[in-house]
Amino acid sequence: MVNVGVFGASGRVGKILVDLLMNDKEFVLAAAFVRRTLDFSLSPGTLVTNDYNIFLDACDIVIDFSLPDAITNLLETAIHNNPKPMVIGTTGLSDYQMGLLEIASTKMPILYSSNMSFGIAVLNEVVKKVSKTLKEFDVEIVELHHRHKKDAPSGTALMLAQSCAEAKGLSLNHIVHGREGNVGERPNEEIAILSMRGGDVAGKHSVGFYNDGEFLEFSHNATHRVTFAKGALRAASWLIKQKNGYYSIRDALGL
Repeated sequence: MVNVGVFGASGRVGKILVDLLMNDKEFVLAAAFVRRTLDFSLSPGTLVTNDYNIFLDACDIVIDFSLPDAITNLLETAIHNNPKPMVIGTTGLSDYQMGLLEIASTKMPILYSSNMSFGIAVLNEVVKKVSKTLKEFDVEIVELHHRHKKDAPSGTALMLAQSCAEAKGLSLNHIVHGREGNVGERPNEEIAILSMRGGDVAGKHSVGFYNDGEFLEFSHNATHRVTFAKGALRAASWLIKQKNGYYSIRDALGL
């Protein structure tokens, strides 16, 4: 059995991971990193800690669903003292933190994705193909998440927008976020993202391609956060066998 450390075990996805690991046939929950008292039970023998080195010592691989302010210390500790394979699912990372992921990948296998859904990974490949083929179509992206989500737009929406921009041969400067006031006519080079927040929606992303006389719309709906937890476990099963490097869900799927 592979010892897993869940970083951010008291979070929404972290709790689901803990539940899934109770009966997993490949992984066992060895350590839970939390910064507050747990309000749920763990298996006997599971290490609960807020010490980075003790946490890393206890596991063979880390799965992270935490917050941006927590990820820096984890990565810096792993880079300097205790490298371990890591599946990183935290969104809203700064440029510095993204740089840490690059550095960490030279010392350990790192799989980073703003969305651990394998359906989103396939959607991303689809919109790349459509954007490259139908360059004259306008691209509009709408994302909807629960009221508690702290970053906007979602990391997934940004990933989809970046994929469309690259396929069209555009720079990321062409991505805009919502519209207000007298903005004038829409240029074809623009890729727009609209963020909506409300209720307990786990995640909804729609990418539309619009032209005179016709349009296409692609949508992915996450009905429960268990989707992200299961995706992270599947990614971990693949990552544990890889050499040092920077990977994505796309790599785990062989796309």
